[in-house]
Amino acid sequence: MKVKYIIMMLALFPGLWIQAQETKSISRSEAIQLVKENNREIKISQQEFLESRGDYRQTNSIFLPNVAVSHSGITTTNPLMAFGSKLNQEIVTQSDFNPDFLNNPERINNFATKIEVEQPLINVDGIYQRKAAKKKMDATALQTDRTIDQMVLEVEKAYMQLQLAHQAVTVLESAQKAALANQKLANDSYKQGYLQRSDVLSVEIRVSEVNNQLQYAKSNVINASDYLAYLLNEPVNTIFEPTDPLEVSISVQENIKTVSPDRADIRAMELAAEAYGEMLQADKMSFLPRLNAFGSYELYDDEIFAGAANGYLAGIQLKWDVFEGYKRFGKLQKNRATYEKARLEYDSYVSRSKMEKNRASRAVKDAENKLNLTRLALEQAEESLRIRSNRFEQGLEKTSDLLTAEAQFSQKKLEYAQTIFEYNYAQAQLDFLIK
Repeated sequence: MKVKYIIMMLALFPGLWIQAQETKSISRSEAIQLVKENNREIKISQQEFLESRGDYRQTNSIFLPNVAVSHSGITTTNPLMAFGSKLNQEIVTQSDFNPDFLNNPERINNFATKIEVEQPLINVDGIYQRKAAKKKMDATALQTDRTIDQMVLEVEKAYMQLQLAHQAVTVLESAQKAALANQKLANDSYKQGYLQRSDVLSVEIRVSEVNNQLQYAKSNVINASDYLAYLLNEPVNTIFEPTDPLEVSISVQENIKTVSPDRADIRAMELAAEAYGEMLQADKMSFLPRLNAFGSYELYDDEIFAGAANGYLAGIQLKWDVFEGYKRFGKLQKNRATYEKARLEYDSYVSRSKMEKNRASRAVKDAENKLNLTRLALEQAEESLRIRSNRFEQGLEKTSDLLTAEAQFSQKKLEYAQTIFEYNYAQAQLDFLIK
């Protein structure tokens, strides 16, 4: 009897643990909404988009001017610097041309405020670099959309696993009640001399097996809740209870034969390859000259933050880097290879996506066939248990046959729930691959 009570207490431990943790009901739609708002992977992907947008905005420099403001101060007795400072301050007199003063000037202070402007006029390679950055930004945005789709699929899977875990607990709790009822019936029959002690022990072994299975099933509920909490960025000590039942979902559109080229990740791969193509063109255009305008406005004085004298400078520069020690030729070859590699990776990705879609379509059909077979097997096991239970109560059935039928019925119920999970997930995966 002590062993029996110990076994029953062990079976109740997971239940006590669950009660000690916070329990929260959640629907499938709520889980999807929460994963879109709180999932870390999605937030990381969004930050990657902001990074690429920052890179794109940096390319505004090929159109907009560079403006710099500086203020500097010096003190010097250097002949050249001293005479130049006097010129800038517009304080040169006739006596300053005395050779003694020119060669041995007195110490002079010079404070300069300068405003410098550089305006690109023609920068062809920069234009292609800007196009590449734009395509990269668009590709990252699409990849963020695909990350959201991936995490939605993952949370749907986690939610279905949670449904399956709770369903297993329900099935095994029902099996536990049946096993305890059979145990009571076997003990009564043993006291009346209708059964042997070995039959009672067989029933008790079955009770122990069900209790052990129930313990693992309750642990699986906790594991499934922890994973769902991780995806939703919720506290891991929360036990989720699904409000949506585990049932066969509606079939996806089977008339879609091919993977859409506009699928977010495929389109992102295509844009990434095009971005490498733009970078290749930018390297080719780097052999052309660049035309830039520049200018500055300067204020000088011998006192800080003053400007008694001023002047300006303006000009245009045409610069052509004719040869840089084969550096640009090597970079051009590298980017050409990178572009070709990106095109091959895109073709490979599209081909693999089509293969995965075809495999997912077959998985849906296989799961549907398995679903029909397990449903039929469950109905047969239920009918077999009903018949054997009636015969056992009348003393016409062996205890071992009843236990076998009861165990088979519980197993078929678990298999049917598992098949529903496999069928629903196969459909969710197929929908993910074709949209």
